[in-house]
Amino acid sequence: MDLALSRLGFGAAPIAGLYSAVDDDTAAATVDAAWAAGIRYFDTAPHYGLGRSERLLGAALAGRDRDSYVLSTKAGRLLVPVDGAAGSDDEGRFAVPASHRRLWDLSRDGIRRSLDESLQRLGLDRVDLLYLHDPEDRMDEAMATALPALAELRAEGAVRAVGVGSKDAAALARLVREGDLDAVMVAGRYTLLEQPAQDALFPACAERRVGVVAAAVFNSGLLATAEPGPDATYEYGAVPPPVLRRARELAAVCAGHGVDLPRAALRFPLRHPLVSSAVVGMRSPAEVAENAARLAEPVPSALWESLARRGLIPDEEPLLDDERGARVRR
Repeated sequence: MDLALSRLGFGAAPIAGLYSAVDDDTAAATVDAAWAAGIRYFDTAPHYGLGRSERLLGAALAGRDRDSYVLSTKAGRLLVPVDGAAGSDDEGRFAVPASHRRLWDLSRDGIRRSLDESLQRLGLDRVDLLYLHDPEDRMDEAMATALPALAELRAEGAVRAVGVGSKDAAALARLVREGDLDAVMVAGRYTLLEQPAQDALFPACAERRVGVVAAAVFNSGLLATAEPGPDATYEYGAVPPPVLRRARELAAVCAGHGVDLPRAALRFPLRHPLVSSAVVGMRSPAEVAENAARLAEPVPSALWESLARRGLIPDEEPLLDDERGARVRR
C-alpha cells in the first residue's frame, strides 16, 4: 500500500457546521478553493454534522478524477434516525438538526455497516483510508473486533489503508504496537503547544512503519490567532490559564522572529519525518487561502532554535522543513 498525501490536508468538520452553520454554497466553494490550492487529501467522518460533512464533501468532489486525491473517513459510530421533532446537535457541537443519534458500534458488522453508509452519503465508489474513530474508551472492543474488521476490509480491497484517529497518544501507541495499521491520525497531541505523541507513539510508529497524520494542529483554536486571548478555545472548551500563558509565550517568541503563531503552529508538526500531512479544518475559501499561504512561507530555523532553548519545543536534531509531498507506507 502506498498513499500520497498532500502536506496540507482538508479537515471537513467545519463545513458541516462545527460551532456555527455553513451553507451548502460556501461549503462547496471551500472544497473548490482547497483543490485550487493543491490540497489532495480530504478527511471526513460520520460524526461530523451527523453525516452532513460526508454528503457535502462527496458532492463537492464529484466529477473529479478519483485517482487524483486521497479520501479518508472514519468508523466506530453509527448514525441512527431519531423519530419526531429534533433540536440542535448540541452534544456534537454542530449547528445541524439532531435528526440522528450517534451509536457506538465497534463490532465487525458495525464497522462494515459504517463504511457502507459512508459511501452512500459520499456518493463515491471508495474510501482510500478508513480510521477507527476515538476508540480510547473502548480499547478491548477495538482490539477484539474493530481492528480485525478494518484489516479484513483492507484485505478484501474495500479500502486501501486502515488506521486509528484519536487525541489519546497512549491509546494510539498501544493500538500501533498490537494492531496491524497503516496510519494514525493524532489530534492535538503533536503540536507547537504540546508533544506527548513523541513519548511512545512515534517510536511505535517508526518501529512498525506506520504513517502519522497530525490533526488539530491549532489545539482547537488556541494557536489559530497571532495573539491568543482568554476567550480562545482549547480541547473544545475554555483554555486553562497555564495553557494560555504557554501559548502567549510561544506567540511572543514567534513574533520576535517575524513569524505569526498560526504559521509556526502549522509548520511545526510537518518538520517531523514521520508526519505525512497536517489536516486542518477549514470553513471558508478565505481560511483555505490563509492556511495555504502559511504553509508556502518558510519559517526561519532560528525560530525553532529559540523555542528549543526556552524549553518550549523538544531540543532535537533539525528535522524536515520543506514542501515535499509525503506518503503513508506499509
